[in-house]
Amino acid sequence: MKRLQADRSTARVVQPADLAFFSVIASTGSLSAAGRELGVSTAAVSKHLAQMETRAGLALVIRSTRRMSLTPEGELYLEHARRILGELDDMEQLLGASKATPKGQLRINATLGFGRRHVAPLVSRFVRRYPAIDAQLQLSVNPPPLTDDSWDVCVRFGEPPESRVIARRLASNRRLLCAAPSYIARHGEPKVPSDLLRHHCIGIRQGEEAYGVWRLSRGRGRAAKVETLKTRGNLATNDGEIAVHWALDGHGILMRAEWDIVRHLRSGQLVQVLPQYATPDADIFIVWPERHRNAVRVRAFVDFVAQAFERSTAARRDDAR
Repeated sequence: MKRLQADRSTARVVQPADLAFFSVIASTGSLSAAGRELGVSTAAVSKHLAQMETRAGLALVIRSTRRMSLTPEGELYLEHARRILGELDDMEQLLGASKATPKGQLRINATLGFGRRHVAPLVSRFVRRYPAIDAQLQLSVNPPPLTDDSWDVCVRFGEPPESRVIARRLASNRRLLCAAPSYIARHGEPKVPSDLLRHHCIGIRQGEEAYGVWRLSRGRGRAAKVETLKTRGNLATNDGEIAVHWALDGHGILMRAEWDIVRHLRSGQLVQVLPQYATPDADIFIVWPERHRNAVRVRAFVDFVAQAFERSTAARRDDAR
């Protein structure tokens, strides 16, 4: 009986110790680096990996003399391994929540420019406070889909339409029209929305919004009048930070979130265009999957970020007085 049980154990395709081992291999990028991280020899790492692949009956890693990459099966293995490890961390911390210190892997997603300027510094401060956190910040043009298991927390513009995530509003965020004073000096200042049709407008291709379509409104409630314009220009990008730099260079009029351009408006490098008209809001939200509702590391990060945005918003109000 004992021999039979041993054979069954050996025949398991996935063993618990394999999950963390494979996650280290994927994150370090090489067998030798994984060995240093795990405190074992490269030969021992190679042997363990070979045993995993034998049990699975397929290759998980493509080895070459210069670099290592995962096979499609390896990517699938990694995706599930990270999710399982995260759930184990959640369970461990939930059982001792009263004395739990945030720890474990935290995968954060944010948009390119906003994530680089506003989220990355917060991640740095959070990890300094909680050194047991292994934070990974991924920047992307668009928010990841709900079915993507590669993230734990996402900072995004606009309230998510899905009900399968938890969302917390961090700050209000207006979209503003702006341009460099040099552009206004050469081309004049628009007085009404239709004037924009005769101007160079810098395009940003992001998300599912119709490219180059701007909506401006005046008034409130039922009395509000909305004008929809198809703008034109000879510059377009999917990176909002690049678009801001083009506006600073005097190439045209830009519609951009207030958080991204407020410092340029204060310095006078950019001036607001058609300030009497409103554009769709782009409030800032932090969202996380329902499965992480009780995760200590996620709750701690959400609270940390929310408090930081509250302080920043209060400081902006004080500066405006």
